[in-house]
Amino acid sequence: MMEQGRKMMEFSKQILQKVSFDQRLFKKELIKARRWLSQHDQLVLKAWCLATFGHMYKDVILDVFRSTMRT
Repeated sequence: MMEQGRKMMEFSKQILQKVSFDQRLFKKELIKARRWLSQHDQLVLKAWCLATFGHMYKDVILDVFRSTMRT
């Protein structure tokens, strides 16, 4: 199970990099990626997204994770 989570994380990162030119697509794919991942992996993905795309999509990233992560 751990291996599958790692593969989904890497796949999600690849997709997000490919669609990062379009804010609407980026948000759509980020929402999908979040659904596939465990709570822990969602935190890791959020941190990666903010580090990688925060300069462009900080508000989008925070919005997607705000609406889905209840801790």
